[in-house]
Amino acid sequence: MNEETDFSAFIKNRITELRCQKEISEYTLSLAIGRSQGYIQSISSGRILPSMNTFLDICKYFDITPTEFFDPSFQNPTLLHSIISDISKFSEEDLLLLSSVLKRLTRN
Repeated sequence: MNEETDFSAFIKNRITELRCQKEISEYTLSLAIGRSQGYIQSISSGRILPSMNTFLDICKYFDITPTEFFDPSFQNPTLLHSIISDISKFSEEDLLLLSSVLKRLTRN
């Protein structure tokens, strides 16, 4: 498998992963980003790659940055963004408490 094939596979797999996390069909995503109903299916089948503009539309739809799209360790970005939004409303005291709990939970 060459580097281009690996890149294509990553793109289609990442779109599928994000789509499944949001529980939407290829058809729904295609229409949501303003493309024909079979557009995402064409990417998923490996027939095409999205243009840069379409890639950015996909990132915008999922409310992620291109960096987050390409970071495989960034799991379920929609949920993480929601959590970060909620946390940003915490008082400093609550943030310190949350930090202590997180450190305890992630301690190995």
